[in-house]
Amino acid sequence: MNKTAKIKKNHQFIVLQKLVIVSVLIGFLSAFLGISLKKITEYYEEIFFHEVTVNPIFYIIFPVFGLSVIYFLRQYLFKKKENKGIKEVFESTKSSTKNLPSYKIPSHFINGLLTIVFGGSTGIEVSTVVATATIGSVAQQKENVFRKYKTELICAGVAAGVTALFSSPIAGILFALEVISRKVTRAFIISNIIAVTVAFGLLSILKEEPLFAVSITTWHLKAIPYFILLGILAGINSVYLTRCVLFFKSQFGKIDTHYYKILIGSVVLSVSLFIFPQLYGEGYHAIKGIFGNSAEIPLTLTLAFTFVGVLLLKPIVTSITLASGGDGGVFAPNLFIGAFLGLLLASVLNTFFHVHVIPVNFMIIGMAAVLSASIHAPFTAIFLVCGLTNDYTLFLPILVVCLISKYTAKMIYPYTVYSYSPSLIK
Repeated sequence: MNKTAKIKKNHQFIVLQKLVIVSVLIGFLSAFLGISLKKITEYYEEIFFHEVTVNPIFYIIFPVFGLSVIYFLRQYLFKKKENKGIKEVFESTKSSTKNLPSYKIPSHFINGLLTIVFGGSTGIEVSTVVATATIGSVAQQKENVFRKYKTELICAGVAAGVTALFSSPIAGILFALEVISRKVTRAFIISNIIAVTVAFGLLSILKEEPLFAVSITTWHLKAIPYFILLGILAGINSVYLTRCVLFFKSQFGKIDTHYYKILIGSVVLSVSLFIFPQLYGEGYHAIKGIFGNSAEIPLTLTLAFTFVGVLLLKPIVTSITLASGGDGGVFAPNLFIGAFLGLLLASVLNTFFHVHVIPVNFMIIGMAAVLSASIHAPFTAIFLVCGLTNDYTLFLPILVVCLISKYTAKMIYPYTVYSYSPSLIK
């Protein structure tokens, strides 16, 4: 081996060493941020939700207060910059010069937290994704040698953050690949595997439990036609959510005075939350509630009205939360819609057609199907939902239904909230 080859090999080894070290650091910081935001949000959302159930006047006070605080924080602390969600990450990975500024970490952390605990009907997932992507972006700016690994390091942060939220390293890597990177390189594999391993290790040390403790025993071949129907309905519902988000963001964008946006958004939120408290915050409290009682719930007219009302209103309330200044995304709303859609379909089948399907199975599959259709990432949805329940019994039907829902959605409307262009909004 000549001297030049030795120098080149040594340089590559040094670069690899640095990449491993920075990936460990990104994995730890991103996981710590994700776990912290999840725990703090869960704690305060429970407290605030209890307050509104005891004193309904807070249905009026919380939304307007939360959106107002977020607005003033953006104006006076976070450089008057609107949060664009995951689109900020796309803009950064597609540009060699545009980076995610470090203030995005506290901005998304704080604003995501405030949005949820004060009743905003969205989730912390996108806040976590952008904040952890910023960790990766800041890391790649520290050394010239990392500039060519910008996308890989941003994806490492995102993958670790998603792992921390959903206890699924595979979902973390697949989300980074299917939604953000869309290509695999050696550096992507090294950095992302290391980051999610560190994140999952931290989860194990902290003994994090799955978000939904459900018992899934089996599934039956006779349910396959009904699973296919669920996939089609999930695709339709995901398009409804996507179009709602695009429509209301477009309409609210025409309002020049930001406080009018806050007032309109607060009124819609307050009325909706008062009628359907299930819409408060991430909605995971409502999902846990129906998981616990799904086998015992007979479908009455009142219950059917509640389910349909929730399914129709959730996309609107989520869209208005985001359009009026709230910080969040569509992960939690998709899971929420999927769970209620699955339970409604199972209840209709069991009540009127006496087919005796298992409601919990339809809820789990519905969650994955709506998410898959909404973000056009079926494999992320599969492993994410299996990670949420820590159970892979339904892997095969989830796979089939996620593919059906994705392609149903793409046939109806080929764009997601991540991929649309304003010129496409009609």
